[in-house]
Amino acid sequence: MTESKSSKKKPKLLWVIGGIIVIVVLIALGIGFVITQAAPAQPFPFPHNVHATNGIACLYCHPGANRNNYAGLPTRQKCVGCHSNIPANTPALKDLQQYTRDHPEFVWVPVAYLPDFVHFNHQPHLNAGMACENCHGDVAKMGTAKPQNYIDMGYCLSCHKHQRPDQFTTLSDCSTCHK
Repeated sequence: MTESKSSKKKPKLLWVIGGIIVIVVLIALGIGFVITQAAPAQPFPFPHNVHATNGIACLYCHPGANRNNYAGLPTRQKCVGCHSNIPANTPALKDLQQYTRDHPEFVWVPVAYLPDFVHFNHQPHLNAGMACENCHGDVAKMGTAKPQNYIDMGYCLSCHKHQRPDQFTTLSDCSTCHK
């Protein structure tokens, strides 16, 4: 008995269709990764590098890091309070003045997110002498803050192991970070 030509073509066709599906899925995953790792749009461009270069400490705009789980974001009033004392001698500062006049209420969009099942508190990290740059990257070199995609459980555990080896048993206990 001889096989028909159509039965020989079916396996090849299935491989081609399967290959196309795999390629489409990989492309979709790549696009999804890029989109989820992109910095969210802010109501107004905030140049972290300019503020850091001018010596403004992270904790000035993010004071919650000293006392809360959430570092917090500066309010419009905090921004206007500082910038009302700075002459609007650049196009960016003039744009900011106009924006704050036109938008009496605006809210910054958080950039750094952790999953809901992760409990994180900035305070013990600050008390241990950790610099914000360790986890958030060197914002002094960033115009817009960007999510740091290397922050995961492995990153945290490796840092805990090197920072506090004598306390690694406690710091690696699941309930320390997962509530």
